[in-house]
This record gives sequence, C-alpha cells and structure tokens, in this order.
Amino acid sequence: MARQAARSTRTGWSRRRLLALLAAAGVSIVLVAGIAAVGLFRAVVTDSSSPTGTSTEVRATPEPATALDPETARDELSNRPMLSVDASAARPGPVSTLDPGPAIVLPAPTTLGPASVPSGFPATPEGALAQLAAINQVAFESGSLSGAREVIRAWALPGGPSTTSWSVVHAMATLFDSAGVSGGGSARLAIVLTPLMGLIKGTVGTDFVVPCVDFELDVTLDQTARGAVADCQRMVWSTDRWLIGPGAEPAQPPSVWPDTDLAISVGYRDLDRG
Repeated sequence: MARQAARSTRTGWSRRRLLALLAAAGVSIVLVAGIAAVGLFRAVVTDSSSPTGTSTEVRATPEPATALDPETARDELSNRPMLSVDASAARPGPVSTLDPGPAIVLPAPTTLGPASVPSGFPATPEGALAQLAAINQVAFESGSLSGAREVIRAWALPGGPSTTSWSVVHAMATLFDSAGVSGGGSARLAIVLTPLMGLIKGTVGTDFVVPCVDFELDVTLDQTARGAVADCQRMVWSTDRWLIGPGAEPAQPPSVWPDTDLAISVGYRDLDRG
C-alpha cells in the first residue's frame, strides 16, 4: 500500500555545517550560505570530529534486493544506509588517477515529458538513473519554487514526494532564503546542476530501481560557488516512463566532489551520455 512520503529528518546538517561546505571557496558569505544550504538536498555528513571520508557503512553495490514481500524489499533497499563522509568532501578536490571502472552509459531521451523534463528513457536501471538526473536538473535550473513544484507534481506517484515534502523544494527554499531572493528566484541568480557520477544502489524486480546521482552544483550570484550534491530516489516504471515512487525518500547518499579518490571509493562511476 502506498504511503505518503514524509520530509526527511536524517540530513544531519546544522547551519554551521552548511556554511562550512564551501567556506573555503572564498566567495561572499551570502552565496556560500546559499549553495551550502543545498546540502539539505540528500546530503549526509559525519560529526566534525570524524576524519574526512571515514566510512560508517559498506560500499554501495548494485545488487538486487531479495524478499518474499516486494514492498518490504523496496523499503529495505531504499532505507539501507550509505557511506557517510565529512562536509569537506563536497568541496572541489584533486582529480583522482584511480580507475573507477567502466562508465555508466546513460541512454538519450527520445521526447520531452511533462514540465519540460526530458523523457523516453528505457525500462532499464540506466534509464531510471537518466530520468532521475533529468528530473533534478529541470527542477533546480528552473530557478524557482513554482518550477520545482511543477516538476514533482508531474513526476511523482501518489504517496511519493509532494510539492511540500520533496527535498529539492526544501533545498531550493533554503538556497533562496540564504541568497536573499524570493521563491520566484531572481534574474541575478543562476543555477546549473550537472550529473557527473552515479551508481545503481539496487533493484527489486524489473520495475523498481534506486539510482543515485552525484552532481556538481554551480550557483552564481555576482560570483560563482560550486559544490557536490547527491540524490537517490525510488524510481518506479509506470506504463511508459520512470516516476518517483511512493514511500519516504531513500537514505541519503554521500555528496562527494566528482572524480576524486573518495568519490571512486564510495562506488560512484562516471556518467557517459553516449
């Protein structure tokens, strides 16, 4: 039975941690506060006393979840904790020379779906990951709360994230508040969200996937600040497209600057758009 998704309370981000995320970038405190605040968007960190990159959970692996009850299997997969990292892991860092393995090849969209979100991805785990990336990109780059709400209204099944509970809506609201602009955004504020790495946390059957995407987020308000944000969602194949499914949003993935040693150790792989 579908359950209404509740707003996540497991992000663990204090205002101090949000400000710390990109404080080293040397940009204005308003912009730092704003971009750091999107750590609410599926980010998780350890206490400041923990070493950067200290693992508290095993590395994610794309193994199918198994259970007699499919709903129980979906919940177990979604709620399974992921690696915890320090807030500094989201800041720009040295490019790794390690080999992350073959890139995840993302299929190309074949049509434009509701809310101007690219769609037409196939019923495969890679298709689910590509759809999630497109949903998040369009929502963030709309630059307004109304744009984000339009996206989730069209791309979530009943019982999934709503126009008031979706983590992206809350992250954008915090970003706007910190930047001193209204929920309608501002012509001075530019947001670019780029999917660079990802992983398939797991599948249940052929119609349920939990993909995770690690993004580079660039926010410009007179100056540009950047950091990493990551998102996992319950993606369900419904008729002819992937939608965000019912239930609470999954355990937060680590927000790690793409293509660093830590990003590779987490299990993220590069994304290849083919």
